Amino acid sequence: MNVRILIILVVMIAMPNFAQEQISSDGVPVHMVVTVEATHGKEIPQLQREDVIVLQGKDRLRLTEWTTLQGEQAGLELFVLVDDASADSLGVQLADVREFINAQPASTSIGIGYMRDDVTAIAQDLTTDHTLAAKSLRLPLGRISVGASPYLALSNLIKKWPRSAVRREVLMISSGVDLLGEFGPTNPYLDAAIEQAQRAGMIVYAIYAPSAGHSGHSFWRMNWGQNFLGELAEETGGEAYMLGFGPPVSLAPYLREVAESLNHQYSATFVAKPPAKPGWVSVRYTTEVPNAEIVAPRKVWVSKPPLSGKDH
Repeated sequence: MNVRILIILVVMIAMPNFAQEQISSDGVPVHMVVTVEATHGKEIPQLQREDVIVLQGKDRLRLTEWTTLQGEQAGLELFVLVDDASADSLGVQLADVREFINAQPASTSIGIGYMRDDVTAIAQDLTTDHTLAAKSLRLPLGRISVGASPYLALSNLIKKWPRSAVRREVLMISSGVDLLGEFGPTNPYLDAAIEQAQRAGMIVYAIYAPSAGHSGHSFWRMNWGQNFLGELAEETGGEAYMLGFGPPVSLAPYLREVAESLNHQYSATFVAKPPAKPGWVSVRYTTEVPNAEIVAPRKVWVSKPPLSGKDH
């Protein structure tokens, strides 16, 4: 009797692990770039693979790769996008942006683009010559008529940005005001830009800069613009920075935080449970390491695994 009970208990204990392993072995590998932040203070813990938990619903997924994106793995392509509809007040902040660009490591390629007329006009292609990139910054045109939808402009950049073996990220300086998509709980151009960035594995950071003209002092438009920037950053695993509706005294504190985030990113690969048909699945990261928080996109695109030979 005691032996039979012992066998049953062993089987019951093993069942959750067996189910977990089944999800992993029959799943789809998914790659993602994530950021580790400190929950308080400035000391950011260094996480190892065993410190990280990836969840799809209530199921814990198997994390197969966790690589610190530093040293030989620190490659990064970063586009700085400036909204050409920004007010002239942004001009006094460009020195902070130039300093940020010049402070990036040699492993970072930087491009400069200006968002206007629903597209991104490239002022400087991606280059490791940071001095050259910094020199391509100029005053925004400062006319609201040229800035119909910054989200269409972002989508335009994503579509013409070739895939790369390294991270691809965006620093977007804009009011977030979209004259084409209008305002409200949903914006089709914002939604499309978020989906395209997620599918491309791009993280977007956003800094609020007031718009020129009426949009620069319309509470309704400014409010929705900031909401849209916040949603864009949150859904792609980045962060949005703003202080009220006026221009910040300096962009330097925001840019330091962006640089800190870029220096604490990891390449993660996990085995996701595929949906019935290709589509989005919600995932979340957590860790029990004190003072550490993992910031990542809230969902990923997962396809069904390829058919095995026995399925033909």
